[in-house]
Amino acid sequence: MERGNWRMCLKLFLKFCKIGAFTFGGGYAMIPLIRREIALREGWIEDKDILDILAVSESTPGPIAVNTATFVGYRVAGPLGAAAATVGVVLPSFVIIFALSFVLRQFEELPAVRYAFWGIRVAVVALVLSALVSMAKECPRNVMSYFLAAGAFLLVGFLGANSILVLIACALVGLAASKWKIGGMKL
Repeated sequence: MERGNWRMCLKLFLKFCKIGAFTFGGGYAMIPLIRREIALREGWIEDKDILDILAVSESTPGPIAVNTATFVGYRVAGPLGAAAATVGVVLPSFVIIFALSFVLRQFEELPAVRYAFWGIRVAVVALVLSALVSMAKECPRNVMSYFLAAGAFLLVGFLGANSILVLIACALVGLAASKWKIGGMKL
């Protein structure tokens, strides 16, 4: 392997280690950090490609943060880059959870610990909303997009529909809409 590729893999590992270590709330909370660090700050991928990577990451089995790290790593440095980014994003959580598992039970009833977790939950909601806003800016703005988003939200959020089936149905409708012009509009 070329020397430059090893360096890129190390950079990917360290960057995703940083993202994994400083993000609470799971994959959706990581999206703004991944966008800022990988696309805007490093320029390893185009900002417009983030939405595509997230769509694929959400559609494949597994946690979205791990899938996103894997796809970004692969696009930047091939299979070794995918492995480096994946290990980088998972390692901090593993180490933190492993360390906390020994002491958390002793301190979970303390008011300060309960308030800290309440504050973390509030921050996670803000990060997820930030990801929603940044992804909404990149989505196509047309009748079909709004219809699919509203329909998926209603089906999953209020009617309890299976989110995987809704995701597949939305993908099929989106493919059909891109293949044919519906209502005289290119969707």
